[in-house]
Amino acid sequence: MKKKLISATTTHFKTVFHHEPESIFLSPGRINLIGEHVDYNDGFVLPATINKYICFAVSTSESDEFTLVAQDLNETYRFNWQNEIKPVDKMWVNYMLGVLHQLKVRGFTFKGLNVVFSSTIPMGAGLSSSAALECGFGYVLNKLFHLGLSREEIALIGQQAEHFCRGKMRHYGSICQRVWQKKNKVIKLDCTTLEHEYHTADFKYYSLLLFDSNVKHTHLTSGYNTRREEVEQGLAILQNKFSSLKTFRDVTAYQLNELKEELGETIYKRCLFVINEIKRVNEAVYALDRNHFESLGKLMFETHEGLSNAYEVSCEEVDFLVDFVKNEKQVIGSRMMGGGFGGCSINLVEKGCEEKLFEKISKAYFEQFGIQLNQYKVKISKGTSKVNKKYKAN
Repeated sequence: MKKKLISATTTHFKTVFHHEPESIFLSPGRINLIGEHVDYNDGFVLPATINKYICFAVSTSESDEFTLVAQDLNETYRFNWQNEIKPVDKMWVNYMLGVLHQLKVRGFTFKGLNVVFSSTIPMGAGLSSSAALECGFGYVLNKLFHLGLSREEIALIGQQAEHFCRGKMRHYGSICQRVWQKKNKVIKLDCTTLEHEYHTADFKYYSLLLFDSNVKHTHLTSGYNTRREEVEQGLAILQNKFSSLKTFRDVTAYQLNELKEELGETIYKRCLFVINEIKRVNEAVYALDRNHFESLGKLMFETHEGLSNAYEVSCEEVDFLVDFVKNEKQVIGSRMMGGGFGGCSINLVEKGCEEKLFEKISKAYFEQFGIQLNQYKVKISKGTSKVNKKYKAN
C-alpha cells in the first residue's frame, strides 16, 4: 500500500512537472490508544502514528513560486512565497500556507517549490489528516531548505498553523508526537510538560481494527467547547476548596466526592471522567509493558463507558459499534476514538477474525442505521520521514 501510494504520487508529479521529484516524504495518520479528552486537562495520552500516509513528492526551483498540487482533489494552487500570506477559500491550501506563514514570521527564506501530495488517510475519521498535512509540509520545508528546526519547533509551527487556518489552536502534543514517533512504539506523552517516553506495542496475536461509523454530527465543535468550559469550571471550584491543586492529575476521588453537591451532577460527571481517564492511561502503560493485552482491552471498554455516559461525547452509532463487539469473544477491547459525536471506534481483536467480524457487524450496522460501515486495519508506524530511492523511510 505504501509503495503504491509513493508510485502514484511520483508518477503524477512527473506528469505535472515533466521531471522526477527531488525528494519524497511520508507523513502518517494517528490513533490514540487511550487518553481521550485529557490533553486539554493536563493529563497523559498514549498516541501512535499508523500506516496511513500523506505522500509528498517535491522539488525546488530557482523562481519564487510555490506550486501545490492536491492529487486526490485534482486541485492546484500557485503563489509567490515572498508576497503576503493570507487565508484562501480552500482549507487544504490554508494548512500549508499556515505553516509557511509561521516560517516567514521567524525570518526564514526559500526558493521556489513544486509539490504533489496524495493520501491514504481517510478524511473525517479522526485520524488527524490535517495535522499530517501541516506537520509533513513543515518537515519537507525544514529538510529541503536546511532550516535547522528541531522536532519540537516543527510541532509548534504546526500548532500555530492551525490558528491561521481555523482561528483556534490545536493541542501542541497532538502534532508533536507525530515527529517523535518510532516504529512499533507508542508514546506516553505528558500534556503539561511535553515530556515523553516510549513503550513497546507488540500486539503479537492481536490486530488494531478501526470501524468508521461514517457519521459526524454537527454539534462536534459546540459539544467540545462546552466540555472544556465545564471541566474548567469544575477545576476552579476544586482549586477554590483545595488550594494545593494545580491540575486534574492532582485531584483525588475523595476531593471530588467531597464537592459533589457544589459541582452539580453534570460537572461532577465530567470531572470524574477526567481523573479516571488520566489514571487509565498509566494503567494502560503498565499493561502494555507486561503484555497484559486483556487488561488493556478492559481499560478501553471502561474509557468508552466514561466517554459515553460521564463525558457524553459519543453518539448512538458509535455506541452501537462498541456494544456490538462486547459479545464477540475475539474482541478484547473497544472504544470511541477522537473528539466524539461520530468517527471511528478502535478495536483490539484477535488476528484472523477481522473479515468475519466486519461482515457481521457491518450487516447489523446497516440494518440498524442504513449506513455503510468502513473498516481500516492499521499498524503502528514510524513518524514523519524522508523516503530513499528504494522507498524505505529514513
